[in-house]
Amino acid sequence: MRYLLKFLQRVYVLYALVLFVILMIPVFIWSLVATLFGRIRAGNLVYAACMVWADLWFALVLIRHKNVFYHKPARSQSYIFVANHISYLDAALVPKVFRRPVRPLGKVEMARVPVFGTIYKNAIVSVDRSSSANRTKSVQVLKSILRKGISVLVFPEGTFNETGRPLKSFYNGAFRIAIETGTPVQPVLFLDSYSRMKTTAFLSLNPGRSRAVFLAPIPVDQFTLKDVTLLKNKVYEVMDEELRKHGAEWITEE
Repeated sequence: MRYLLKFLQRVYVLYALVLFVILMIPVFIWSLVATLFGRIRAGNLVYAACMVWADLWFALVLIRHKNVFYHKPARSQSYIFVANHISYLDAALVPKVFRRPVRPLGKVEMARVPVFGTIYKNAIVSVDRSSSANRTKSVQVLKSILRKGISVLVFPEGTFNETGRPLKSFYNGAFRIAIETGTPVQPVLFLDSYSRMKTTAFLSLNPGRSRAVFLAPIPVDQFTLKDVTLLKNKVYEVMDEELRKHGAEWITEE
């Protein structure tokens, strides 16, 4: 029975991967057309196509997603959303969780991947850490997007959390930009992506529930650039506490 279940799980993963690629082809074609409409509109059009892709893919692979709102984001307000990062599935979840124009912050290297890179560079803000000049340019693009009323998504842990704690330590970037632009920070918890796909084990993908919890936004009006660490720690503590309350599966520390 164990071998049968393992075989069926492998078949399921192959099925999910084939679907992923097939459904991504029209998004790729659309992303080529969208480039004709300018950077901002093209990004919004590509992201809208990604939402359709996510709706189809998650339904067909039997992952049932639900957004839970402690506080629903206002449509008229842009936010810096910050989310925990625990699985490769997190990237696929983004257009399922954030049902509004949003630009995730991502690594510039991913834009070089054939086919996917074309979609990626239109739908995200790439960060090039190869030099201070490139980092500054990425920050300026982020600020420009926020001024246009488009929200930004950052995974402040930077990489997968493999510590056994609810969260890894956070980088400062998202919180500095929030203070500089006066944009509220809204924490979002990806509760089940680890259960659906273990941190670095692609073949562990499995069907089931998926939840994202939107916590209350944290205004930044009272913070100055001297308070970046204070804001970062405040967001960290709120997310850490809620992940413990929800009994996140990856927490192994006592």
